[in-house]
Amino acid sequence: DESVGAAMSNLLEQGAAWLQEQRTRHLSRTVTYLRAGDSVDLPATIGQTTFEQADEYGVLHRTESRDYLITAADLVLAGKQELPKPGDRIRETDGDQIFLYEVMAPGGEPAWRYSDTYRRTLHVHTKHVGMER
Repeated sequence: DESVGAAMSNLLEQGAAWLQEQRTRHLSRTVTYLRAGDSVDLPATIGQTTFEQADEYGVLHRTESRDYLITAADLVLAGKQELPKPGDRIRETDGDQIFLYEVMAPGGEPAWRYSDTYRRTLHVHTKHVGMER
């Protein structure tokens, strides 16, 4: 029955929205997303991904990415909702240290992807590129 399928789909979407809200509320910290002269402070859940890539000699190299899960609707730059782009930066403060990460992923991997079926959460890969004072 189509109405049962639609109701179930709606229920699943509501559940995904609730889970996203809980993650943002309880498992995130505020970071600053930067692109050119624009920036936005937004909540992000921090994680990591290990990428493995073999070189031309068959030697396996591992690269670790610092990842940020952010709500897609929060990524608003210059008044417009945006998607991440390689080269964008994320500023993260930890105590009295300010870390700077650049949006990128190794080996031709995408720099970001949607983390959920409903495209509510962005999973952004970054690499540490420096410190700020």
